[in-house]
Amino acid sequence: MLDTIRIRRAEPDDTNTITAFNTAMAFETEHRHLDQTRLREGIRSLLSHPEYGFYIIAEHSRHDVNQPIGQLMITFEWSDWRNGVFWWIQSVYVVPEQRGRGVYQAMHQYILAQSSEDQRVCGIRLYVARDNRRAHTVYQRVGLLPSPYELYEQDFVHGPESFKRETRHHHEN
Repeated sequence: MLDTIRIRRAEPDDTNTITAFNTAMAFETEHRHLDQTRLREGIRSLLSHPEYGFYIIAEHSRHDVNQPIGQLMITFEWSDWRNGVFWWIQSVYVVPEQRGRGVYQAMHQYILAQSSEDQRVCGIRLYVARDNRRAHTVYQRVGLLPSPYELYEQDFVHGPESFKRETRHHHEN
């Protein structure tokens, strides 16, 4: 068991940790190699624009030494139906040797506490790969329930190669 799990908001000095965690998560979950320059710039943009969202870092604290062991990112979605903001949990990562030890639960409790202090927050949402059963179980344990909605997207950066080629060709003409 961990001695202490400390949760805090990420700062610009955490860019390398967040970059490493996102890189590991993308490869583990989607076998994707992320463009490191784009990723680092994206992390820096979020950290310098709190209106976009924020990261939190979970640290294992032992003998006054803090070792990063997890992260998640919060972004915002306005809901006109609720006249409020959903907090979207994204980029969840816990280092493999710390999984099953309450790290995600600690981060989730932190987010619940933070969101309860903001009257505009109307709920918390996240998306998870359909076949990631372990994550489904973890999320349901902390009180998240499956949504009646399916997620659809057009990904202009990581979308199908044919879409990229068609778009590039269209802009060249």
